[in-house]
Amino acid sequence: MSSWGPPAGSPFSGQSAAASSARSGLPFAGIPSELLDKVERIAAEEPDHPDPAVGFDPVAGDAPPFTLRSFLGTHRPALAVALFLVIVETLSMQAGPLLTQIGIDGGIVPGDFSVLLAVAAAYMGVIVMNTVAGWARISWTGRLGERLMYELRVRVFSHLQRLSLEFFTGEKAGRLMTRMTSDIEALTQLFQEGLVQMAVQGLTIVVITVILFVLNPTLAGVTVFGVVPVLLVLTLWFRRASDRGYTLVRDRIAEVLADLQESLSGIRMIAAHNRRRHNVITHTNIVGEHLDANLYTARVGAIYGPGSEALGILAQAAIVLVGGRMVLSGSLTIGELTAFVLYLTMFFAPIQQLVQLYNSYQQGQAAVAKLRDLLGTHPTVFEKPGALELPAIRGEIAFCAVSFGYQPGRPVLRDVDLRIAEGETFALVGPTGAGKSTIAKLVTRFYDPDSGAVLIDGHDLKDLTLHSLRHQLGIVPQEPFLFHGSIRDNIAFADPDATDDEVMEACRAVGLAELVARLPEGLDTLCHERGISLSSGERQLLALARAFMAKPRVLVLDEATSNLDLRSERKIEQALDTLLGGRTAILIAHRLATAMRADRIAVIDDGRVIELGSHDELVARKGTYAAMYDTWMSHT
Repeated sequence: MSSWGPPAGSPFSGQSAAASSARSGLPFAGIPSELLDKVERIAAEEPDHPDPAVGFDPVAGDAPPFTLRSFLGTHRPALAVALFLVIVETLSMQAGPLLTQIGIDGGIVPGDFSVLLAVAAAYMGVIVMNTVAGWARISWTGRLGERLMYELRVRVFSHLQRLSLEFFTGEKAGRLMTRMTSDIEALTQLFQEGLVQMAVQGLTIVVITVILFVLNPTLAGVTVFGVVPVLLVLTLWFRRASDRGYTLVRDRIAEVLADLQESLSGIRMIAAHNRRRHNVITHTNIVGEHLDANLYTARVGAIYGPGSEALGILAQAAIVLVGGRMVLSGSLTIGELTAFVLYLTMFFAPIQQLVQLYNSYQQGQAAVAKLRDLLGTHPTVFEKPGALELPAIRGEIAFCAVSFGYQPGRPVLRDVDLRIAEGETFALVGPTGAGKSTIAKLVTRFYDPDSGAVLIDGHDLKDLTLHSLRHQLGIVPQEPFLFHGSIRDNIAFADPDATDDEVMEACRAVGLAELVARLPEGLDTLCHERGISLSSGERQLLALARAFMAKPRVLVLDEATSNLDLRSERKIEQALDTLLGGRTAILIAHRLATAMRADRIAVIDDGRVIELGSHDELVARKGTYAAMYDTWMSHT
């Protein structure tokens, strides 16, 4: 609700509300009365901008490979309009030399001034037609290009949201940013002007070739059969060389952005270990490789551009020599030779333009290849056709002979059998790399087991929709991620429609209310990127409050206290007492103080469950857990 909300009768009057806002110390106290009329007139002219209707399919069906043809094919009517405007613009551009011929042969040579006036009037009409067609074409293709880019950005982002966790653990964030930035920017230039200009210049060459043969087949034959084959050979070489060069450029810019992103994310470690100079040297080498790739493409263009231009000049010289002799012999008029030379100049000018446009086209094609690879990547965790909606669960979890490995031939879990009762707090302990976090990832179905099955209330997770499963799960990772936004937005991330009272209830439940009260703007205080302005304990409490808002039936805590000091750990444990009540909870713990709170504890080693029982039972067995407990006690 706006603090300067209008009273009845005027949507923008509101002096009492404005005064109230001013008294409360808000920075904006309302619209001055002398500006209200102007504001209302402006608001009346504003178009409606409804919220976009966005549908998201978590697993898209099999789609054809991403190509320019398939992507543009859905906009055929709009492209047809653009092509019509291109034809009108191109034809109007080619009328000039013909009018010049008529003016010379029909007006200047016989001395008929009326013909010159008619030619001049026709020239003006052609200019107006070309200007209007050019304006309409640029306006139309500009809007079409922006719509295409909008669709492509949404499509790529939706596909990234759809991919499984495995994809992101094996791909650098900088490379993915390249797909959404430089690759799509390259296609933006191609869609908005590149393809259209290629159509304009290509159609120009075709029209001029036809006109040349109509004017004089002999001179046209000299041009087409004497010059074009040499130009074609040069163009084919340029195409192969530029293909290789621009693909290399796309790869190198991806490496530049990947190294930049990694360096910015790890700036603390870089500074702490005095690696700044080393990182500058490394980045310089990477940027140098990008420079080399660009210089290669520049050298290729420097050979092709001047070479084709020199070829065009030689062709003009040959036409003037041959055509001049034909004029002297009377088989060709001066106007026809003039028109032919003008058209010949216009014949090579589009070729020069196509050289430059081909560079943009190659960049776009390289970007299309990268996007095709990305959009052709399928999620490894997907919904079956006809997947079932998971009803409200009790929270019983079962692992039935589950084996799993992140890489083929390197199993992390081996024939794991576990049963976790509803409402039970179950802890997993063991050495680093034993497979504890992997069990949590299988419960949340970030991965699917290689063999065996993971069940919840008797339902195989593979038979369920991802939304209905994860809607009833809560996850608190070791390093909670805080998004750019307010404290309220981060806590209500699982329930965006939650009221402030519900958010504060979650804060009180996990012991976060005191922190919120200290913040200058309370729940509206902004979190800096990744919550860097908050301590580890405060970030963890925010993650617990977020989990509390989700009201999950099953809660997974992945070493939620491992990076905390004892005081923060004590606050987190108090919050856990509230959060775990009545829920099935899986605790992955390195600190046995956390594991001891569980009803049962499983000791994981080398991908197997080697011990299972309560804390007291495992200590009494004098096995692996007892040794861990004795070591922990001696250190505490």
